[in-house]
Amino acid sequence: METSELIKKVRKIEIKTRGISSQLFSGHYHSAFKGRGMAFTEVREYYFGDDIRNIDWNVTARFNHPYVKVFEEEREMTVMLLIDVSGSNDFGATGRVKEQVITEIAGVLAFSAISNNDKVGVIFFSDRIEKFIPPKKGTAHILRIIRELINFKPESRATDISAALKYFRNVIKKRSIAFLISDYQDNDYADALSIAARKHDLICIRVYDERETTIPPVGILKFRDAESGQAYWINTSDKKIRKQMELYSKKHEDYMRKAFARAGVDNVVVPTKQDYIPPLMRLFRKRSH
Repeated sequence: METSELIKKVRKIEIKTRGISSQLFSGHYHSAFKGRGMAFTEVREYYFGDDIRNIDWNVTARFNHPYVKVFEEEREMTVMLLIDVSGSNDFGATGRVKEQVITEIAGVLAFSAISNNDKVGVIFFSDRIEKFIPPKKGTAHILRIIRELINFKPESRATDISAALKYFRNVIKKRSIAFLISDYQDNDYADALSIAARKHDLICIRVYDERETTIPPVGILKFRDAESGQAYWINTSDKKIRKQMELYSKKHEDYMRKAFARAGVDNVVVPTKQDYIPPLMRLFRKRSH
């Protein structure tokens, strides 16, 4: 992509996602995603009504008078975006291409994070780790992330969510907020989700196209698997074939729901033909409560 064209695209996404973040998500983000815990700030004299569990016994013994530890919420966090860049994200039949939606969602989350003074890092993954951008603050850093989202070309087109989560656990040692943004065209990642969710606050965002679950009866069509490259012909007017595809889709949906429930993670479903703002707002409001 030409540099001038890339700059225009980055600027367009920056204006849109920064605006959405500041106008809709700023307050919701702050209340939805808490800090890592309580950080010690000072010691002061004990007052009636203070929690006796906060008494600092060493200072109390030294001054022969009760003192308590004072804590404040630790607001600064690390936000990680685990972004699926596999071949299936090139698809978009009933709305926009999944890749475009994922880019904008990542932009909104990134700008929401830096407005809260959080660090943001990114892991691009297919069936391997394509690129790791360490967590950092600042608008320039977010614009770099958006440039990569627009212009990045993965080496592989397949998907391995488990490998991405394993790498994430190894490279980010402290607890973080992690958004796993993918179409989840994969299987056998339930255990990896559960393990990652024990250490990090993991949120799963699924972007999908309606044509991945149902196909209208329009005759014989040629399909190509975006990840394997395999091409095949399907008679979409055949009721048995459409039924088989619906059963496969239902099985896949059931696996995802059970995997999310077992891991205890919040999840958001974003169809490509609909606005992604309402599902994200519902997530933020749910977590705020």
